[in-house]
Amino acid sequence: MFTLSNLSPNPGSTKQRKRLGRGQGTGHGKTAGRGQKGYKSRSGSSIKPGFEGGQMPLHRRLPKRGFTNIFKTQYAVVNVCDLERFADNTVIDRQSLLDCGLVGKKYSLIKILGTGNITKKLTLKIDKISKSARTKIEAAGGKVED
Repeated sequence: MFTLSNLSPNPGSTKQRKRLGRGQGTGHGKTAGRGQKGYKSRSGSSIKPGFEGGQMPLHRRLPKRGFTNIFKTQYAVVNVCDLERFADNTVIDRQSLLDCGLVGKKYSLIKILGTGNITKKLTLKIDKISKSARTKIEAAGGKVED
């Protein structure tokens, strides 16, 4: 009869851990499986990511290219068809788009693009809007305030 006090794992399912540096009789004594001399035999040694044995690493062999503008303005893009979820005569601004999950917090500017169709009358207070999106919103009876 098995109880919690006499449970044991199946034979062969567990192994003893390799105990290094415990004498020549164990087969892992003296150098403890590290070989002789060299950087990897020393304590505290760890090969860094990208290290290629002293050869010039790939990330240093390749030329530097391009330029990243840290002052670039990034717009969160919302399509006209995504605005269908709002009720008629709703005022849509940054906060309302954040609340419904169409725009992430990291974007400070929002642009509306004209992909899809819209049937609701909406008032938009947005940073930028494309010409096609403006015509679709105004054709549906909505308006865009800049």
